[in-house]
Amino acid sequence: MPSIVRAARRTQQLCQQSFADMRWSCSSIQRAPSFGPDLLTALSFLETPVGALGSQSLGQYPERANSVSLQVLSDSLDTRCKCHGISGSCSVKTCWKGLPDLGEIASDLKSRYLAALKVTHRLVGPRKQLIPKEGDARPVTEMDLVYLISSPDYCTPNPQLGSLGTQDRPCNRSSVGSDSCDLLCCGRGYNTYTEEVQERCHCRYRWCCSVVCRRCRRSLERHVCK
Repeated sequence: MPSIVRAARRTQQLCQQSFADMRWSCSSIQRAPSFGPDLLTALSFLETPVGALGSQSLGQYPERANSVSLQVLSDSLDTRCKCHGISGSCSVKTCWKGLPDLGEIASDLKSRYLAALKVTHRLVGPRKQLIPKEGDARPVTEMDLVYLISSPDYCTPNPQLGSLGTQDRPCNRSSVGSDSCDLLCCGRGYNTYTEEVQERCHCRYRWCCSVVCRRCRRSLERHVCK
């Protein structure tokens, strides 16, 4: 059980790191249950982040989102081998499946989240089929994340959706991406302040064997959303 708790907490950290530069910063995951000794609320914990992704969007298809996540995890497995033998002769080789860094998996899932398709239902005989709602020519595949309702803009706080808003969020004035002050601040503008930081400087190698540095002060310009 401790391993499950550690993995769950690491997942929370990765989600918040992956979306730190976007209006929705994975804040909803903070509403996930705390980790009790017996993890009786594990199922609720697993469903909460999926429901949180995109508010009402991916939450419309939690089973599909879970299936895509598991498939991404499975596809990321690679084969690793180790040789055994005298003087590295590799007379016996042991191989196993291993996972890459969790950050790579998180990056893949984020890309799929950003490329999620808005869909609608179409009856094909007795079954419902998902089709793109906005005229996308390509069909929906099993590895696509889908949603029925568009997410809100997350500009203002909304406790029900787990949105903290973007007020006081740090932004990048020179960026043209999702972390830019124009996008992140939702057109409200931003405040600028100067922060003084200490950092290592004038480093030199000392024989033997260490690096000695001085501490220097430097002023940095910071920007936060109004």
